[in-house]
Amino acid sequence: MYIIKVKGVAKIPDYVQLRDEQFTLLAYFRVDRPEKHLEKAGLGDKQAYIMGLVKDLPFGRIIKLEL
Repeated sequence: MYIIKVKGVAKIPDYVQLRDEQFTLLAYFRVDRPEKHLEKAGLGDKQAYIMGLVKDLPFGRIIKLEL
């Protein structure tokens, strides 16, 4: 699984994308509101870990998540 942090502009907020090995979009959510989307993707129990990575992740950078 891969994670990408996308920078918002003006009134558009910052977003996070979670993608699988084939780069299919699994979840797309605002940085400040991840709860519902991570639960829907089945990653609610890993929310603290994922959001910890997102906090330090530079915009536009893709990293591989080892869950």
